[in-house]
Amino acid sequence: MTGLVTVLGSGAMSNDIAGIADIDVMLVIGSNTTETHPIIGLRMKQAVKKHGAKIIVADPRRIKLADHACLWLSQKPGTDGALINAICHVIIRENLNDQEFIRSRTENYEAFAEAVADCTPEWAEGITGVPAEDIEKAAKIYGSAEKAAIFYTMGITQHTSGTDNVKSLANLALMTGNLGKPSAGLNPLRGQNNVQGASDMACAPTVFPGYQRVDDDGVRKRFEELWGCTLSGKPGLTATEMSRAMVDGSIEAMWVMGENPVMSDPNMCHAREAFSKVKFLVVQDIFLTETAELADVVLPAAAYAEKEGTFTNTERRVQRVRQALLPPKGACSDLSIIQAISDRMNYDRKGSWSDDFQPGSDRMEVAEAEEIFNEITKAWPAVAGINYKRLEEGGIQWPCPAADHPGTPVLFENGFPRGLASFTPIIWRDPEELPDEEYPFILTTGRVLYQYHTGTMTRRSQVIEKADRGPVIEMNPGDVEKLQIKDGDRVRVASRRGTIMLPVLATDRISQGVTFIPFHYKEAAANLLTNDACDPECKIPEAKVCAVKVEKASG
Repeated sequence: MTGLVTVLGSGAMSNDIAGIADIDVMLVIGSNTTETHPIIGLRMKQAVKKHGAKIIVADPRRIKLADHACLWLSQKPGTDGALINAICHVIIRENLNDQEFIRSRTENYEAFAEAVADCTPEWAEGITGVPAEDIEKAAKIYGSAEKAAIFYTMGITQHTSGTDNVKSLANLALMTGNLGKPSAGLNPLRGQNNVQGASDMACAPTVFPGYQRVDDDGVRKRFEELWGCTLSGKPGLTATEMSRAMVDGSIEAMWVMGENPVMSDPNMCHAREAFSKVKFLVVQDIFLTETAELADVVLPAAAYAEKEGTFTNTERRVQRVRQALLPPKGACSDLSIIQAISDRMNYDRKGSWSDDFQPGSDRMEVAEAEEIFNEITKAWPAVAGINYKRLEEGGIQWPCPAADHPGTPVLFENGFPRGLASFTPIIWRDPEELPDEEYPFILTTGRVLYQYHTGTMTRRSQVIEKADRGPVIEMNPGDVEKLQIKDGDRVRVASRRGTIMLPVLATDRISQGVTFIPFHYKEAAANLLTNDACDPECKIPEAKVCAVKVEKASG
């Protein structure tokens, strides 16, 4: 229920935010924390100031958090796995691994150790560009800490090797005994206020609520009994697979809720083609997004402060959301929209569809948010002990299996549900697309402090727009000079998938050969350039690394 595989699969933090205050060492990798999670970033900086916590930042850019770090590792985009393996190699060589933890709580360590035996800092330097002595230093700092924590986000996962990257970080946490204790752990930071809650409730094609596999006969039988219907045991398609299925006609209709994939998906031209080709598109949102503009039907939804329910944040904390004001005329809560559509599609409460069914007393009854939550507690044992009355007193972190259980700030303190946690031997591999003579630069993408995601909400704020500098491509001054351009010039940036134009920002925050573009801006959409090649296991696209060329824009 709450095993290490759940943490890896769900994106949930193994530890709590409050514990940051007492961490000795933080490895922050693939996360621009102070800009994308500023409150958590503030906690990190406070830990440094108040008790001398050490931060190791591993990021292709010198993000602002690096100003508070004891060490910055500037790895080339797409080489995280090689860097992590080399850190593990040094920890083993220096006998900094927690041998008692490894012996008593893990398995498959020997195979893992063999896999990193040749991953020396010198080997990793040739791949990552990080000096071998800095890799040695990072390994010794992390490996020597009593309480060490890892924090990461999409900079680790949005690669064709994203699953391997996360498993490598799990290896690092396990080998040093930094799981199952306070102020430590493996801590992915969620990108939105309720991404964790959506994930918990099975917004993935392979699971029922609570990460319970649809192709597990026992699990499926329990849900069939709960819902009184027959359920398919066939996993569905991921988001990237659905785009391809829309293009080839396998999917004829699509219902999008609170998402703007035309802007947020890599290889934007392919995404736009998919959503333009689908025969019937419904978009349910609070604004007319770029995706909604392509829709056959737009359903206006209520915003967060206009509806009841719960959000679950990045530390697994379930929290009440209370309606503060009425939605605009014509807008409805997501729950009421779904139920209204179900009624009109002649859905009865027995879980069947009928052409001659007439809406009436036996229709799908309009449920209150609390009723839905009560059903969730029956579906998923990890939240069985949570109810609205308890949530009135404050948020509760799952797992909370009983009404007298306080919730769980730290996972795995009493062991792993599978028994022994397993190490995973990881062999590093190149990104799908590397620079060449025609496209000599690496592009990586990300967020900035003033904007959020595709700008659906933040770009409607005049205050934010005035404070934000807008779209730019960050380049090292040495590269800018070689191209015979200067800071502020408009440049044309092209990949094998598209072209955009935007100003250049010369900055030594980024290494030579690497460029960075934030992906919030439709007028210079970075995802026109990015690669939709996918991780073979979880199907996440490689949005964080592709090859581009840059030239001064004429006229």
